[in-house]
Amino acid sequence: MANQSRTQGRKPMSKKEKKNRRRKRKIIIVIIELLILAGVLVWIWFNGKMDKLNTDVTFKGQDVRVELPEETQDVLGEYTTIALFGLDNRDENSYNGGNSDVIMVARIDKDTKEVRLVSVYRDTFLKMADLKNTDAYSKANAAYAVGGPEQAVRMLNTNLDLDIQEYVSFDFSAVAEAVDILGGVEIEITNEEAGHLNNYCVETSKVTGKSYSSLPGAGTYNLNGVQAVSFGRIRYTAGDDFKRTERQRLVVEKMVEKALASDVGTINELIDSVFPKIKTSLSKSEILSLAKDAFNYKMGENAGFPFDIENEVVSISYQKGSQDCVIPADLAANVKQLHDFLYGTTSYQVTDSVQSISDEIVYRTGVRAQKD
Repeated sequence: MANQSRTQGRKPMSKKEKKNRRRKRKIIIVIIELLILAGVLVWIWFNGKMDKLNTDVTFKGQDVRVELPEETQDVLGEYTTIALFGLDNRDENSYNGGNSDVIMVARIDKDTKEVRLVSVYRDTFLKMADLKNTDAYSKANAAYAVGGPEQAVRMLNTNLDLDIQEYVSFDFSAVAEAVDILGGVEIEITNEEAGHLNNYCVETSKVTGKSYSSLPGAGTYNLNGVQAVSFGRIRYTAGDDFKRTERQRLVVEKMVEKALASDVGTINELIDSVFPKIKTSLSKSEILSLAKDAFNYKMGENAGFPFDIENEVVSISYQKGSQDCVIPADLAANVKQLHDFLYGTTSYQVTDSVQSISDEIVYRTGVRAQKD
């Protein structure tokens, strides 16, 4: 009865009101259709851009994982961890082999969006995680040369108690192109570095097909692509390869800073020009998930691994004779520091597997943990 009385008391709509209601409905429908169309167009654009990437469809993250305690898996699950490999290849678009002279672990905090980088020194004496030669120990950069990205990622997981399931590989050309599109990177150069940088520029220019200008000496310069790549290749100064990895991380940090401050046009040019020079296991959906927070990322601290080291000439797999290697002192102690640095696990206990590898490295090299 109440509903009937309310209906009876309602004033009938005029023709004008009915017409206005129909018009509003049409406007709403048009807006919805436009939003759907915009979404479709964005998806088409995104797919077109992602198709420029060299996606490694054969790489399976499950194949490179190692057994870790559930507690460790829970901690690592709060972060995104990706392996980055810079290849010393003279041929462009060659990503299946070659020495990975840049080996980095990039860690992204899913909550704070802080990014931390750890460079693994390329000459570090580690277990190769070679499924065909399980006793192989060699320099870290040999893993990629022998077994491509799959063995390289497995090598990192095996020695460092990590759960990396994705990687990105690039070469000189990709970095040089990106730096040029970003308008260069500003870096302070010493007089000694300027001399070596000029020398490296000769070869880097030939490999990338890009031009450069020699630096007159010490100073702060806006380095172009060839110069920035050459800066990251310098190793014949005080600090040797350890200082070289610092330079590489500095270039990456400067590039990220520039990218985050870039306009849409620059980002679009980066995608069009640099994506074809990169190979990755990341899927389109994974890249989209990372990209949506891109402008919220902030660079945190960076470091080189191992933290505590000694240099020794030791016999290595894949090559005859002995070579000068970076020896973790010891591996177990360094892995504990690594988990503290990347994941804040201050009391991390390495797995039995890593402890066994650490003991084997001590046996083969004689290098033990440094005393406090």
